[in-house]
Amino acid sequence: MGDADVRTANPADAGVVGRLLWDFNTEFDSPTPSAEEFATRFERLLALDEVVVLLSGDADPTGFAYLTLRPAPYYDGPLAQLEELYVRPDLRDQGIGTALLQRALDLCRERSAGEMHINVDEVDTDTRRFYERHGFVNVAPGTDYRMLFYEIEL
Repeated sequence: MGDADVRTANPADAGVVGRLLWDFNTEFDSPTPSAEEFATRFERLLALDEVVVLLSGDADPTGFAYLTLRPAPYYDGPLAQLEELYVRPDLRDQGIGTALLQRALDLCRERSAGEMHINVDEVDTDTRRFYERHGFVNVAPGTDYRMLFYEIEL
């Protein structure tokens, strides 16, 4: 799969993106809003400059990457967060995730982002290997300790 097979979603794609995110969450038995609720939210989100969703595949998208970009004082450009990256299970290991990730990285570089962050569950060793293979680290250069992610539900 080449970069040409990855395109930027627009508000008209909200239903497809909502369904893909719902598929992702239900695959891992995560509590989730409905696909329709996600679609309604993505109609609004996809109109924002600081939100980008990339879709792979043509008529029937095979996966997506959901990015947010936020201002940061550490760079002249934004800080990028790869919120989600998902490929349909039956199509994994075919380069789709790599194509989505590469296009996401290219887009962030085009927007002068200083860094891209991604959160991965410690037990998800396949996903951790995927990101590490693409240059992501959880030990900053010059240190010997892992970076951790914390959250609180509000």
